Amino acid sequence: MIFDPTPIELPSSYEKVSTTGHVTVSHHPAGAPSVTPVIVVTLNRPDKHNAFTGQMMQDFEKLYPMFDVDERVKVIVLTGAGRTFCAGADLDIGFSRRAENVTEHRDGGGRLALAMHRCRKPTIVAMQGSAVGVGMTMTLPAIIRIAYEKGKYGFVFGRRGIVMESCSSYFLPRLIGHSNASYLVSTGGVFPPNSKHFGDLFNEILPEPSQVLPRALELATEIADHVSPTSQHLNRALLWRDTGSAEAAHLVESKMIFHTFGSADQKEGVASFFEKRKPNFRANLDDDPPPTFPWWTDVDTGRNPKAKI
Repeated sequence: MIFDPTPIELPSSYEKVSTTGHVTVSHHPAGAPSVTPVIVVTLNRPDKHNAFTGQMMQDFEKLYPMFDVDERVKVIVLTGAGRTFCAGADLDIGFSRRAENVTEHRDGGGRLALAMHRCRKPTIVAMQGSAVGVGMTMTLPAIIRIAYEKGKYGFVFGRRGIVMESCSSYFLPRLIGHSNASYLVSTGGVFPPNSKHFGDLFNEILPEPSQVLPRALELATEIADHVSPTSQHLNRALLWRDTGSAEAAHLVESKMIFHTFGSADQKEGVASFFEKRKPNFRANLDDDPPPTFPWWTDVDTGRNPKAKI
């Protein structure tokens, strides 16, 4: 992804945003005339079991920077059309090196995963059907994964003669431990979501595929209604931007919580609790960032621009 410094012009409706068609976007509830706090992104190749394409990656790199800077958006729900969440890379298209050298190549699944990971708005994945390969790894930067009980899921790279991608060598062992991750990628096997080898990768497993998306939307609405967007993003960063020691974590957390003491969102969170009402959080990291944020050194693989004022 090449950095474009041009500010992003935010849409009046995400349902009117042009995509390649391999991904669709809708409001929740669908058809709402203006942008809603919960946005639904759908992999839209049901006839191909939503197999991953370069067009999907392009759509994610277009949409997620918008979500990142759009204060109207609070949570994204990612799901798939049809019976399968994602059958991995489209093998009919195949793998190729194209006209670039090894130092210039950026894995498409990784570009998708980083778009999701860098976005300040969290993603919940509604895996209404089976998923393998990149269909699994694209979900790892999400905060919650909900699976269908009879779906089949796996990291099958070794059985296709390729290696892990989508930054999964970073995310997977941190989510389920090195032992489970090693088993899954070494066997390349496909398992039901309640297999012990997945650990707690799937936060919820439901008996019917029709239940998966509604449950994801319920959780997304709860977060959008009750959680400070600034707090959730800082908390997620504290989890993933590892400082390397308990002492270093203590220093970073101390600075972050000191900044939030007396902030508008902290006052609103306490007031809404005592008044037994839904909070109205308004803090924006662009307007009032902690003085030491970010506390990590970014690796420059392409950055997101700001919203157009």
